[in-house]
Amino acid sequence: MKILGIDVGGSGIKGAVIETRTGKMLTERLRVDTPSPSSPEKVAKTVAELARSFDWKGPVGCGFPAVIQNGVVRTASNIDNAWIGTDAKTLLSDATGCDVTVINDADAAGLAECKFGAGKGRKGPILVITIGTGLGSAVIYRDQLLPNTEFGHVLLEGMAAEDYAADSVRKKEHLSWKKWAKRFDEYLNHMEFLLWPELIILGGGASKKLDKFGDKLTTRTEVVAAQLLNHAGIIGAALGAQAERPPRGRRPAAKTKSAP
Repeated sequence: MKILGIDVGGSGIKGAVIETRTGKMLTERLRVDTPSPSSPEKVAKTVAELARSFDWKGPVGCGFPAVIQNGVVRTASNIDNAWIGTDAKTLLSDATGCDVTVINDADAAGLAECKFGAGKGRKGPILVITIGTGLGSAVIYRDQLLPNTEFGHVLLEGMAAEDYAADSVRKKEHLSWKKWAKRFDEYLNHMEFLLWPELIILGGGASKKLDKFGDKLTTRTEVVAAQLLNHAGIIGAALGAQAERPPRGRRPAAKTKSAP
């Protein structure tokens, strides 16, 4: 199935048409700046313009930096607070004229990595951690996603884990890779104790530097770097949209009227 995948980030909005059977990008990836302020109306307009750049009329999957429940935004991370409570699915569908599915951005990256990347062929459970401004998380078991995990917010050293061990903290506090790795290892060991995954996949910007801190990690669980890098969010958003559509040739059951 061909689906337009869109990844909404704090600084950029990226998109490409994806063949969900293979995970291949059928077009060049396009990127536009996230508007400032990143209000619902301005982001919706930007997403619509991006969709028009592909002359796209089909289904759209959109990864979004927030907890998403039934298409409604429940939190705001790296996006304007006005999004909280917004029906993003309806807003973006109306703006683009397409059927839009909205999922959490870390969930999208996790789906892509487990289907086509570092987790391909693994039974799971698989824990995906994206390391950047915060710590995003996704849990996949036998290709099934547990949506909206917020494991970057578990308590560690008396604070949210991402305020202690995110890559932004390493930069802000001018920590060496060795000193930061000690913090991040503490976090991974805590997550291992809670979930006992088969595999831990690290995504986000810091995952590209795994050679600088990987040997400092002490989990029993195998830890690997993500493979799809900047394409994971786009591919995973398309996979999220595919998951919400009925199988080809099967229509949803017709509703019947209740007896009087």
